[in-house]
Amino acid sequence: MAGCVSRVELSVSCRSLLDKDLGSRSDPLCVLLQDVGGGQWAELDRTERIKNCQDPEFCKKLVVDYYFEKVQKLKFGVYDIDNKSFDLNDDDYLGGIECTLGQVVSSSVFTRPLELKQGKPAGKGTITISAEEIKDTRVVYLEVEARNLDKKDFLGKSDPFLEFYKQSDAGTWQLVYRSEVIKNNLNPCWKKFSVPLQTFCGGDFNKPIKVQCADHDSDGSHDLIGTFETTLTGLQEAGGGSPVEFECIHPEKKQKKKSYKNSGVIRIKSCKIETDYSFLDYVMGGCQINFTVGIDFTGSNGDPKSPDSLHYISPDGINEYLIAIWSVGSVVQDYDTDKLFPAFGFGAQVPPSWQVSHEFALNFNPSNPYCQGIQGIVDAYRQILPQIRLYGPTNFSPIINHVARFAAHSAQQGTASQYFILLIITDGEITDLDQTRQAIVNASKLPMSIIIVGVGEADFRAMEFLDGDNGVLKSPTGEPAARDIVQFVPFRQFRNAPREALSQMVLAEVPKQLVTYYKGQGWPPVKPLEIKKM
Repeated sequence: MAGCVSRVELSVSCRSLLDKDLGSRSDPLCVLLQDVGGGQWAELDRTERIKNCQDPEFCKKLVVDYYFEKVQKLKFGVYDIDNKSFDLNDDDYLGGIECTLGQVVSSSVFTRPLELKQGKPAGKGTITISAEEIKDTRVVYLEVEARNLDKKDFLGKSDPFLEFYKQSDAGTWQLVYRSEVIKNNLNPCWKKFSVPLQTFCGGDFNKPIKVQCADHDSDGSHDLIGTFETTLTGLQEAGGGSPVEFECIHPEKKQKKKSYKNSGVIRIKSCKIETDYSFLDYVMGGCQINFTVGIDFTGSNGDPKSPDSLHYISPDGINEYLIAIWSVGSVVQDYDTDKLFPAFGFGAQVPPSWQVSHEFALNFNPSNPYCQGIQGIVDAYRQILPQIRLYGPTNFSPIINHVARFAAHSAQQGTASQYFILLIITDGEITDLDQTRQAIVNASKLPMSIIIVGVGEADFRAMEFLDGDNGVLKSPTGEPAARDIVQFVPFRQFRNAPREALSQMVLAEVPKQLVTYYKGQGWPPVKPLEIKKM
């Protein structure tokens, strides 16, 4: 397992972006992609969108694992977002850059001109990236409200939002958090929020923090309501039902009016500091990742004896099913100590009764479906092919429910000790879509992730629907998935790419899925690592 040397947090700002909106300025967002080989880029993170702004300073930091031993090629892309969809293909591209993470971390501040494509500058636009190592996994959780804020709008009350700034070593103020806007309200109560301690104050509890409250205007010309300065130590006095209050002061009003008291009061209802665990914290803390494979043996794959079948094993001993098993399995097996992997087939008639089965053990041993290592799965697959009849229909739900039963049993222990990954390899024509949606929504509440690799040339629209990237997947009754647990990848995109490209792409979301599950349950790593004192 490649050791992640550390995590770095990238702060991004841009200057002089192109204007793509008629009658107003662009609404930029920056996306960070990493090269996963074979010309494929996987999204790592994205900033928030800032409305009506040509010189954005993005508040959300982009977090990336830094590996000294890898050349990590990165691509920063800035887009003008004019709709609510997650997909960026329908948004205007304002320019981007390609660089390596090594270049960014070795420069204290990295500024480059934005390009629309190689050699074509995006007007005078530039991007500036600075990196900071995340040495601390503690997180500050805050609940904030305000009372009696000044009315700033001619026709209505104010639309207040908060900004928190930390003082840098050079004395300048750096934005660390921007709240949501609460419309038409002089006594707003903002949503509870969290900021990594390192981002919030560099881990220094006495570092000056400036809090600014402003009235939001859609044209970007926000009016200051008032401001105050404190420290994290000052904020921490909140708790146990007694909030801390700070007067919100407008400097100009204070100078002009002797009788000026304040422009409202900001109340810190609670300020807590908790530890945020990473994927590596869980893995190093003893979490086992259990890997299960489900293989599609339906008739649409074609007769395995025929060279145009997806199950045809070529003279060099491979096909797309085997490559998918190898490339995903070879990464996942490092996280499972016993290296025993259950492997199943579905959609075939199996001897001796020749009934269609949707979850038969590849080794024909239902009470012990485990194969020894990835090679064991490959051997079982090769042995079973001549002994079964490819048939149908293509039902995914039985095998998803099978793994979910194990995940549910493990979850009852109430510890972060077992996580389950189900790899389904299919030629794509799914029959039981409604039952599968329900099975995925049920599984989203359990410690498991599902990876679907589509082989062949089929229409994979149903698979892309199950991968909740374009919005939350819902069950037929309308229940939304608790978290996004499905990652779908068509194999054809990786035919000419190196083997590791497929596994990096399909496994990219698993660490985040695992952490989201355990965090949601409030379960720490089984054996928490001692935080080393610097």
